[in-house]
Amino acid sequence: MINIQKAAIIGCGFVGTSIAFSLMQKGIFSDLVLIDVNQEKAEGEAMDLSHGIPFTKEMDIRAGSYEDIEDCAIIIITAGANQKPGETRLDLVHKNVEIYKEIIPRIKEKNQEAILLIVSNPVDIMTYVALKLSGFPKDRVIGSGTVLDTARLKYLLSRHLDVDSRSVHAFIIGEHGDSELAVWSAANVSGIPLNHFCELRGYFNHMESMDRIYQNVRDSAYDIIEKKGATYYGVAMAVERIVECIIRDEHSILPVSVYLDGLYGLKDICLSIPTVVGSKGAEKVLDIPLDLMEMGKLVYSSKELKGIIEELDLQ
Repeated sequence: MINIQKAAIIGCGFVGTSIAFSLMQKGIFSDLVLIDVNQEKAEGEAMDLSHGIPFTKEMDIRAGSYEDIEDCAIIIITAGANQKPGETRLDLVHKNVEIYKEIIPRIKEKNQEAILLIVSNPVDIMTYVALKLSGFPKDRVIGSGTVLDTARLKYLLSRHLDVDSRSVHAFIIGEHGDSELAVWSAANVSGIPLNHFCELRGYFNHMESMDRIYQNVRDSAYDIIEKKGATYYGVAMAVERIVECIIRDEHSILPVSVYLDGLYGLKDICLSIPTVVGSKGAEKVLDIPLDLMEMGKLVYSSKELKGIIEELDLQ
C-alpha cells in the first residue's frame, strides 16, 4: 500500500540534495529516502539534512536502497550526468538513457503504484524514456518540464515591469531547452494583456523587449553553469512546487512535461504543456490557445525532440 507521506529521491548530486532540502523545509513528507550509486554520499547527505530537523517539522530522512521504495507515493529521479559548460541538455541524452535502463527496471520491480517525477536532463526525453521503460500509465510519469523556465519568465517580466512576480501570468512551453517558446499571446498581468500593461508602465518596444526577455530565460542555465558550474536551487523549488500540488491534491496548473498523443497534432512525445496537477499526477493536459507563430514554434520544438527519440534504443 502506498504511503502518501513517503517519497524517494534517486540521485544525490546538487539537484537531488537541493530538492531534499526544499522538501524538508516545507515539511511535506514524514519519510524521505535518499538513494545514490555512492551509498556513502547518500548517507552523508541524509545525516547533514537530518541535523536541521529541529528547526523544521519532524520527519525521517535516511539513505536507503531500492528495497525502501516499495510504499513511496512519489519517486523523484535526478540521477544522470551533469551538464557541462558549452554542453546542451540534449547532449546528455545517450549517457542518461543508459543510466535509466538501470534505474527504471529496479523501480518497476519494487513499486508500480508511485508517481515518477523526472528531473534528469534532457527532461522531456528522459520523461519519455521513463514512461516507455516503466510501462506506467502516462498520468503517473511526469517531468519537471518548463516549470522553472516559466518561473524565470515571470521573474524577468516582474523586474522589467516593477510588479510582484505572482501577478504575472505567462508560460514557457515545449522543450525544456533551446527550442522552448513563450506563449506571449496569453501573457497577462492580473488579467491585463501584457502589451497593454507594458504601455501603462511606459514600455512600447514590445517585440524588442519580448525577444530580450525570452533569450534571457532560454539561456539562463548556460549563464549559471558558466558562472558556478551547475543549477540547482531554482529547479529544487520548482520540483517542490510540483510535489506539493500532487500531495495536497491542489489541481494547480503547471507546465510539466507530459505524454502527448494527439494534442496539437503531436503524438508519441513528451513536451511541457500546462497541465492540471493533482494526487493522480498529470490529471488533465490543457489545450491552451496558441497563435500561428506559437503553434509553428511548438511543432518545431517537437520535431527537435522527435529526432532524438527516434535514435534511442529502448528495448
